[in-house]
Amino acid sequence: MRNNIVYSGADELTYEIREIVAVAKTVESLGVPIAWENIGDPVQKGHKVPTWIKEIVRDIVMLDDSAFGYSPTKGLTETRQYIAERRNNKMSAEDILFFNGLGDAISRVYSNLNRNVRVIGPNPAYSTHSSAEAAHANAPHLTYRLDPNNNWLPDLDDLRNKIKYNPAIGGILIINPDNPTGMVYPRQTLIEMVNIAKEYDLFIVADEIYANIVYGGTVMTELHDIIGDVPGMAMKGLSKEVPWPGSRCGWVEFYNTDKDANFARYVKSLVDSKMLEVCSTTLPQKALPLILSDGRYPDYLAANNEMYNKRAEIVHDVMSGVNGVTCVQPHGALYATVVFDQGMLTSQQSVPIDNNAVKDYIEQLVSGLAPDKRFVYYLLAATGICVVPLSGFNSDLPGFRITLLETDEVKFKTNLETIAATIGSYLASTAI
Repeated sequence: MRNNIVYSGADELTYEIREIVAVAKTVESLGVPIAWENIGDPVQKGHKVPTWIKEIVRDIVMLDDSAFGYSPTKGLTETRQYIAERRNNKMSAEDILFFNGLGDAISRVYSNLNRNVRVIGPNPAYSTHSSAEAAHANAPHLTYRLDPNNNWLPDLDDLRNKIKYNPAIGGILIINPDNPTGMVYPRQTLIEMVNIAKEYDLFIVADEIYANIVYGGTVMTELHDIIGDVPGMAMKGLSKEVPWPGSRCGWVEFYNTDKDANFARYVKSLVDSKMLEVCSTTLPQKALPLILSDGRYPDYLAANNEMYNKRAEIVHDVMSGVNGVTCVQPHGALYATVVFDQGMLTSQQSVPIDNNAVKDYIEQLVSGLAPDKRFVYYLLAATGICVVPLSGFNSDLPGFRITLLETDEVKFKTNLETIAATIGSYLASTAI
């Protein structure tokens, strides 16, 4: 073309969670049934939305024509007031901005930053954050280490050193509960991270989409509870817990905009950016207070969390018996992560693939792949189980993520045992 029309950060936009679907669809078309463990969509995995929640949405649709219209740019006033009251009025309704899902929020949070400012995030990273931040900067995403040998807790010395020696870092990203590891940040760890942000005059971004999906006796500490006077924001949404991912209803809560004029101006730029779009979806905003305040909602959440806790225990029990991998039992979110021990993966390993057409297809793809992605492709071809390689989460640790969403406990355990057996065969094939 006459001009190069490609965005300078386009090569940084990757999303392995969905990219692997194209490979799995081809494998499926060649005759292998697929067990989809790649994406955290409870509805796709068979979770039923309670009738009483459907009735709330139905009544709004049938009785309230305003649900079909625009909402104010920031979101419905009454919904934002409801959220502010749930935070003990630590911020006002004016400090809340609705988006069309957190994907929209994440994109705007990074694209509206000064291009010379970086936000450091966890490794492994959730790829929507890492890709958006990297694309914004047209450079690889900056990360601090989560340690699988220390319950996936962040290495605070690593975080501090990277901030100290990289003055371009202006913010810290925290994903709590974490995706992909299922780790829930201890309160004291969060306080220490806030203190680092205060020391270096940074802001904090906390993705708390899984804030109410915590189990196994673990306590969730939300950012608003410990942020003090440090500027920051928390990202929330309906996608995972209701579950209603198709609502595309997320919001950001801003804290301490009155403490820093530069941060306040940045927040205003997000509002102005949203104004150009007019507003976010109205219907789920109307439903949100009715669903979350319903007396049946706490028991509904508790039942779901108990199921996730059982799945987390099964994952840990099965994977703990596999030589060559580490699996920390998750306590939040919808996922578990398995990490291969150092030096366990090579570019010569494989497992038998019974379907010759699938075998030919996969063996054309695996040359030059990251070692964990190579394993994931062989697992997919041999068993039909679709997981996500940890390298797809901007991580130098080889491994994979599996969801805790399978509603059939027997099938869930069988799938895990199949993965465990495949790991054993794959690692043993080195000597062949």
